Amino acid sequence: MYKERLTKILGFVKRFYDRSVYDIILFIIVALLILLSFAIGFITAKYQNKIPIQIEQSKQ
Repeated sequence: MYKERLTKILGFVKRFYDRSVYDIILFIIVALLILLSFAIGFITAKYQNKIPIQIEQSKQ
């Protein structure tokens, strides 16, 4: 019972992998580039010397 179900699942995964291996690789590359861009921007912003924003109330 479990062996048949496992065989069906493995067959489905293999067919899905064979049909869309290039899409999976493209998705992984794009996701890694997005994460790398975010990390570089975060590190760059962290070490910038910025003047703190001061909020002043107007007197009416």
